[in-house]
Amino acid sequence: MPKLVRLYITQVAWGFAISAVFVGVLLALNVANLRNLITGSEIGLIALMMIWFMNGIVFAGVQFAYAIMSMAEKPKGPRRGTPVAHGLKPAPVKQEARAGR
Repeated sequence: MPKLVRLYITQVAWGFAISAVFVGVLLALNVANLRNLITGSEIGLIALMMIWFMNGIVFAGVQFAYAIMSMAEKPKGPRRGTPVAHGLKPAPVKQEARAGR
């Protein structure tokens, strides 16, 4: 299996695990009366699975993006443009003013 595919599968699994923890905390804290809505409804299990799955998609995408962006090489050299050479002086430029306007 290619390394990138293995990395993707691993990060997606981590994203869905984080989603399970997040939904567990939502239910434990009863945010927006969510626990009572889920336990009091006959389709509460479907709602719970949808919350977990939709959050899993988001967390998996963020987890994979973070993993990919953290692989970038650190920049070498100056980070604020090219260095300015010392000893340069501005050149004077003459401009004639027009009168009468």
